[in-house]
Formats: sequence, C-alpha cells, structure tokens
Amino acid sequence: MMNNVLLVAGREIRQILAMKSFWLTLLILPVALALGPIFTSTLDEDEPSRVVIVDRSGGDVAAAIEARFMADDDRATLRRLSRYVQRYDLEEADPQAVWTQHDRWYTDADIATFRASGGVDSALEKIAAVKPDGVPDFEDENPRYTFTPATSQLEGLQGEEFGQAAQALFDSDADDAPEMVVLIGENYPENPEIGLFSANQPNPVFVSGLQETLTGDLRTRLLASRGITGAEAAAIQSAVPAIAVSTPPPGGGAREALLVRSIVPLALAYILMMSLMLTGSWMLQGSVEERSNKLLESLLACIRPEELMYGKLLGGLAVGLLMILVWGGCAGIAAYATQGVISDLIRPALEPVSSPGIILAILYFFIAGYILISAMFVAIGAMVDSMSEAQGYLMPVILGPLLPITFLIQAILAGKDSMLIDLLTWIPLWTPFAVLARLGLGIETWVMIAAGASLAVAILVEMIFIGRLFRASLLATGQKPTLKRVLARFRAQPQ
Repeated sequence: MMNNVLLVAGREIRQILAMKSFWLTLLILPVALALGPIFTSTLDEDEPSRVVIVDRSGGDVAAAIEARFMADDDRATLRRLSRYVQRYDLEEADPQAVWTQHDRWYTDADIATFRASGGVDSALEKIAAVKPDGVPDFEDENPRYTFTPATSQLEGLQGEEFGQAAQALFDSDADDAPEMVVLIGENYPENPEIGLFSANQPNPVFVSGLQETLTGDLRTRLLASRGITGAEAAAIQSAVPAIAVSTPPPGGGAREALLVRSIVPLALAYILMMSLMLTGSWMLQGSVEERSNKLLESLLACIRPEELMYGKLLGGLAVGLLMILVWGGCAGIAAYATQGVISDLIRPALEPVSSPGIILAILYFFIAGYILISAMFVAIGAMVDSMSEAQGYLMPVILGPLLPITFLIQAILAGKDSMLIDLLTWIPLWTPFAVLARLGLGIETWVMIAAGASLAVAILVEMIFIGRLFRASLLATGQKPTLKRVLARFRAQPQ
C-alpha cells in the first residue's frame, strides 16, 4: 500500500510543479522581498515643504519663524539620536552629552548645547569610535520645512494681487516652487494680521508653530511697551517647565513588545492559510483534469481509492512544505541582510518560536492543518467533473477558515486575549491557525497539547468520512453530487 501512496504522491508533486502558476506564486515573495527595500527607500525620501516668508516689517519676525522650525527639527533629530544611542547602548561615546540623556524633553537650552558641541555630525564621530561591528548607522531624516528667499514676483504686491502671484508660484513647474507663502505686513505689529497662502491644505503642525511664534513675539513686544526690557520679556516668554520623560527603551514597551513577538506567529498562520488555499486549488485542478481525461479509471484499475486519496494528500503536503521552506528561507535571508529597525526586530520576533518544543509544535500544527483542509479539496475534486462545477464548493471551503482567521489576527494585534481566540483554539477547523497565532501572546502547554490531541481526533474522524465520500464519488462518475447523495456516500461502508 505504501508504495502506491508514494507513487501517487510523486505524480501529484510532478503535476503541480509543472504548472506555471506554481512557479509564479513561489517567486512572488522573493521578488517582493527584493523590491521592497527599493520602494521603501523611495517612499522614505520625503522632501521638505518649501516655504517663502515675505517680511515687510523689518525681517526680525521672519528670522524668528525660521529659528522656531529649525529648533523643532533639531529637537526631533536629538530625540531620534537619543533613542538610537539607547537602543544600542552607546552612551560611552560621550556620557555627558545631551544626546545620551534619555529621560527628558529637550528644551531650547539643550538644543543650543547640542548645536554648540557640533550637532549631529560631531555626535556621529564620537559614536563611530565606540560603535561595535554590526550596529547600523544612524539615519537622520530631512527637515520638515525649508525656507527660501522671497521672489521678485511678490515685491510690492498687496491683497488679491499678492494672492494671485502666490498661486502662480504654486502652479509653476519649477523645482524650487514654494508650497506655502507667509506675508507679514509692513504695519506689523500694529496690524497683527498675517497672510498664509498654501498650494494645498496647510499642515496643522506648521500653522500651530507659526501661531505660537507670532503670539510669543507679540507678547514680548507688548511687555516691552509696558516698560519691561526686551531681554526680560524674552525670558518671561521662554520660561517653561523641565519635563522628565520616562519611557521604555526601544522595543521595551508592552504594546510594542507584544507586536514584535506576534510578528512571526501571525506570519506562520497567514502563510499556512495562503499555502493551503494555493496547493488545495492545484490539487483540485489536477483531480478535475484526471477525471475529464479518463485517467481515474486507469488509476483505479491499479490502486485502491484510499491509496489515491492518501497519495494526493501527501503530494499536496510536500508541495506546501516546499513553498513554506522557500518563502521562510527568503524571508530569513532578507531579514538578516537588512540593517536598521527591521534587523533589530529579528531577535525578539523569533523568541516565541525558538525553543525545540515550540518548533516541534509548529511542525505538527502545520502538517495537521494541511491534512485537515487539503482533504476537503481532495473530496471536492472527486465529486465534480469540471472546474466550473467546483466553484460552488470552493467558496465555502475558502471563506470558512478565512473569515474567522481575519478576526483572530485583528484580536491578537489589538492585544486582546478574547473569548474568540479561546473559542477558535478548540474548534478543529481553526485550531492550527489559532495555536500558531497565539504563540506571540503566550499559550499554556496544556492548552497546546489538548488542542493538538483534539485536532488529531478530528483528522481521524475526517479521514474516515472523507475516505467514504472519496471512494463512493469516484465510483459514481457522472452523477451530480446532490446533498442527499453526499450524505449517503458519507454513510457508505467500503466493500
């Protein structure tokens, strides 16, 4: 019997490998992994928004606005650099530097100290002296806004004419065309109305920063008019509390840690689902072709129906595991070859699936899940005579496992150990997916063992009834599989 099963399995493997759709599907993930960094680097290259400030009040206000947004950019750079240093334990580069102090909201004084010490270039030189091999380089981001000088087209214009000239600049094809124009009138601050012209809906962050800067400037001038010196007025305006910020280290937050730990388990559940749907459809297509080409009669003359069914299941399982092995290998190579945040996620992401017991459990639930659902595709292939007839059975078989798994993944990403997750763990149709997905949340050993045992019992019962259906359907060629006939075939005893 085993020789016949292996012969059928080998034929099934060769038949699937001969399909162009198999190779196209197999190469989709490697191609996506190869092109992903290219597209990601393209998308990450955000250019700064270009802003033109027309200051007709003397120029001090424009300088204050530019200084404000430059300070915001330096604060963001300082915060990213601090997180980078904290992530890779690089504080020894300069223990007294402001970018090695992680428990604070960086003030204007901190930014001034950072600039005076040489800024990010000086910090990176010090970090390079102590950075171990394998630590990725710090990647800074572009500033959010860049300020360009006012153009001659805006000189001397007022009101509607100024707005039309600004719109003409927005519509031009020049590489340095501005996206926003700020007009400060010559009667400022007596007339504090400021004009903001934008090519699109202005960014609320920019509007808020602009308003805060101008509000501080007006208040400083008002205080000075009441007899307070400019230096004292500026000191009053710049008085802010020192906020100590306490956050987990990068990757150490509960929510972030849960998401990182769930990456591989959720990927395993998703890959199992995808490979099952693909190999199942290929097995179904092969079975329909065998029936239409009258090959089944020749096969049944040499082997028993049970041997044919087991051989098809074994062949589909081998193809599915081959796909998962190729995809997993490509994903592993891409992950370890990538530097930066992705590479930092690898170790904690693999932690839930790194122990020998968990690896054995993954293999078991992968194989059990394949057998459980692939048997349904094999049964459909035995009942129908064409792919068009099979479509009516495919939709329930695909949507049945898929929809609850979608809710399962959403619940796990939300960090909720809900009743739905527990329920799907004990329903055999969804047990493999639920157990694999729960590895990131943490699943009790007894639950895993009990769920695996109940799944094995369900597969045993399924093989008995699917075997009866498969045998009876093969021997009933030409008969439409009505519900009454299907139920009768389930009860048919092998002769």
